[in-house]
Amino acid sequence: MAAAGGPTTTDDPFTVRVVIADDHAIVRAGLKGALETPGLVGRAPIKVVEEVADGLAAIAAVEKHRPDLLLLDVAMPHAGGVEVLLEIKRWSPKTKVVVLTGMSAAGLIGDLIDAGVDGLCSKSADISELFQKLPLIISGGRYISPVFVDRLHDQPARTELTDRERQTLNMIIAGRSTKEIARALSISPKTVDKYRTSLMQKLQVNSVPQLLARAIKEGLIDPAREL
Repeated sequence: MAAAGGPTTTDDPFTVRVVIADDHAIVRAGLKGALETPGLVGRAPIKVVEEVADGLAAIAAVEKHRPDLLLLDVAMPHAGGVEVLLEIKRWSPKTKVVVLTGMSAAGLIGDLIDAGVDGLCSKSADISELFQKLPLIISGGRYISPVFVDRLHDQPARTELTDRERQTLNMIIAGRSTKEIARALSISPKTVDKYRTSLMQKLQVNSVPQLLARAIKEGLIDPAREL
């Protein structure tokens, strides 16, 4: 599962390559040990290719390894979580970024979602939440812990969607392709594209990360739901 165009490696091509960025050594060690335990996180083997303790080092490590996954602490020396996330999406767009944080300010959560975070998990939650959702995230889905969703539901939904638009929206957020959505809903790919265009227009966005952010803020989806 190594990202296309990444560095040459002798790893099994199906190995999930991970960088861990956290300024606490004990957290890095715990995550590494758990992730590399066979069968604990999905079926594919996982290899932690580098551990770093600050934001700038996280950016450098991703540029070097082009990993499949970055586990990122939001508050680290030298560069903050949002800044690091934006740089990662610039240098290695195929790398999935999961932010682990104990902070729950709605502004920060919204900024991370706007920046394209693939997963957002609370450090106060049971670690099983992270391990259960990682296969979904690695395969292209997105997950935001319910504790963070609750922080964003301060205002009622303003945008009215049809049932089909809601179904399409949830599948888009989950990383489903146009063909997959068409097959699941028994409609044509052209109809899926029509719903996608309608969603973008109604929510006034022009990208999937923006669609995710706006939909969560308006309470239109439950991002904790498996799709």
